[in-house]
Amino acid sequence: MAPKLMDVSGEIALDLDFGIDCGQFAADDREIDVMIAGRTLSTSPVFNTYWRFSALRQQAYESRISGAPGPWTSDPILRVHRFTNCYRASDRVSQYLINEVAYCGSQQREEIAFRVLLFKFFNKISTWQLLERELGPLTWEGFDLHAYDRVLSEASRAGVTLYSAAYVMPAPNLGAVRKHTNHLRLLDAMMRSELPKRLQDATDMRTAFELLKDYPGIGDFLAFQFLIDLNYSALLDFDEMDFVVAGPGARDGIRKCFGSAANGIESEVIRYMAQSQDEHFDRLGLRFDGLRGRPLQLIDCQNLFCETDKYARVAHPEVAGISGRTRIKQKYRMLPAPLTAAFPPKWGIG
Repeated sequence: MAPKLMDVSGEIALDLDFGIDCGQFAADDREIDVMIAGRTLSTSPVFNTYWRFSALRQQAYESRISGAPGPWTSDPILRVHRFTNCYRASDRVSQYLINEVAYCGSQQREEIAFRVLLFKFFNKISTWQLLERELGPLTWEGFDLHAYDRVLSEASRAGVTLYSAAYVMPAPNLGAVRKHTNHLRLLDAMMRSELPKRLQDATDMRTAFELLKDYPGIGDFLAFQFLIDLNYSALLDFDEMDFVVAGPGARDGIRKCFGSAANGIESEVIRYMAQSQDEHFDRLGLRFDGLRGRPLQLIDCQNLFCETDKYARVAHPEVAGISGRTRIKQKYRMLPAPLTAAFPPKWGIG
């Protein structure tokens, strides 16, 4: 009998029957011990939920992208709340960056890097479209910091939101009053310091990460996110299994799955999840076919810890994370624009 849980808001009762969408009922639902980085970690119930959530979320994505009518899942938490896709590259903003920014325009390294970094500083499709509408093609060759600043300043004064709410974008202290002006100055400094060439010369993902982190206002999390987006483009071609950085949300999810025993080895935990995914999907009797056969990569497993942290606020309210958050802020709403599913050509998956 599936357990009934009360939403932490007290508003709805949820019948958590994971067998509905995932295929057969779990073959082995026990909490287990796993060995990671020389430590024996005992799992909480959230560990199995990580894999169930992944299977449910990917099946919902596959149903929607195939053109099936909604709702695309019977899971009550997924139907009410907003979650990103299992694969970061599948999400709407990543799809726009891949198809309308990274591979649209000159493929010279400076131009690719300029477009991707400009887009990522705001991480908002409407901001990119505003700049294109007002200034025409956005190129490093034609970059005029004052013209870009004028467009964004006018929009900001009119009440337009320039930045995505997906994560906090700290403002570098480069002498300007406005946040967006400082980011334009930072972009200019990155390009003038030959960052695109130095990124291409990097022998591994960690080295490229350190190059990005050297700039003001770019911490570990942002440097890794920028690197992943640059790596979608033709500028870089690192293996996504090369390197990972756990963001704050992922650390919360890891804490809920493994407790404080995982402190300090979060990157190794993420690698364990990527390397053992087939084992755990099989153990729990879950169907997970990947992204056109592509298994979960380190960045995807990192993101899934963040999403599992949110999901567990409703499914496992008794399991504490680091932040202490107890509610999922964003509700699901379907956007009118159709989903796309075109990925970096070098992946070979269409």
